[in-house]
Amino acid sequence: MGASKGLHVAVVGLGFGAEFVPIYLDHPDVRAVTICDQDGARLSRIGDRFGVRRRMADIEQVIASAEIDAVHLVSGIPDHARQAVAVLGSGKHCASTVPMATSIADLQAIIAAQRSSGRNYMMMETAVYTRQFLYAQELKAQGAFGRIQFLRGAHYQDMERWPPYWAGLPPMWYATHAIAPLLALAGTRAAQVHCLGSGQMRPELREPYGNPYPIETALYRLAEPGLAAEVTRSLFHCARPYMESFAIYGEDACYEWQMENEDPLLFQMSPVRPGDKRAVTVERPAPPDHADLLPPAVGRYTRRFVYGEDERHLSFEQGGGHHGSHPHLVHEFVRSIVERRRPRVDAITAANWTAAGICAHESAMAGGALVAIPSFD
Repeated sequence: MGASKGLHVAVVGLGFGAEFVPIYLDHPDVRAVTICDQDGARLSRIGDRFGVRRRMADIEQVIASAEIDAVHLVSGIPDHARQAVAVLGSGKHCASTVPMATSIADLQAIIAAQRSSGRNYMMMETAVYTRQFLYAQELKAQGAFGRIQFLRGAHYQDMERWPPYWAGLPPMWYATHAIAPLLALAGTRAAQVHCLGSGQMRPELREPYGNPYPIETALYRLAEPGLAAEVTRSLFHCARPYMESFAIYGEDACYEWQMENEDPLLFQMSPVRPGDKRAVTVERPAPPDHADLLPPAVGRYTRRFVYGEDERHLSFEQGGGHHGSHPHLVHEFVRSIVERRRPRVDAITAANWTAAGICAHESAMAGGALVAIPSFD
């Protein structure tokens, strides 16, 4: 395919997916963009807005096209696995919004398709490209935390006005925004989980997936010896505004990002000395924007968004614009193809992060029983 002359990328799904269209259009390694959506009015509106002539009404047209090099799936959760396998099977690179899939069998199918095709698969996990995460990653690289002792993540979101497939979705099936930062910072995977469901779901929300829990909380034993993490996820019946959060607790410093609209807290302690109390400092450092890591043409999109007062999408609006992550995701996906290397959140990493949530819900449905999480390495 034409990676050396620039990629032809298709964006499938133009609800939240519209946010990515101008970033691909402006990326220096992308020569052409096709947009695809079954909603004809939306396809026309987005195409006209960004001047995209190449338009397709069905993903089957995208898959059949010999001109398209890579596909970014921004479709509904039930379609992710089937579409990813089809895209990879057609010889195209595939990026997909989260989660990778909702069953272990589907995770394995995507990995098999990726290996068989030799093409790239990347899960577009916003949480590991936010300003808050990139800053925590820098602190870790500097050795600020010392030895990591514990990690905690949470994601609260009300899904009452969302498309029908969200109704009653098991919370931990859509938990990568809370899980991924923890596993990425710890540099390991989750090996075992106990998870408890909590609360009561309305009867009509219990029916689609047989899930009785609006909230689930998991305690993970990580593969790194002696390390544990805790994750809470809610989708319904919780009067809490949107929040993605993560915290890393080290012996020398702790970092907590607990509120969407506030800077993180950084706690630091002086070294342990016999007979002395450890001095504590508390800061709220503003995480720096990292447009400098991107080509100038797309770096501006860390703060410039498609959605505004005249046109909104709940995923973008509730998620605070995902804190500058979108151009980083696009750049990593594109450059991994051009450079012929695995993307940072490749199929194995995506499966490890996603399986942690799938197995957590299995544990919740078994009353908190211990569930081993498979490794996909």
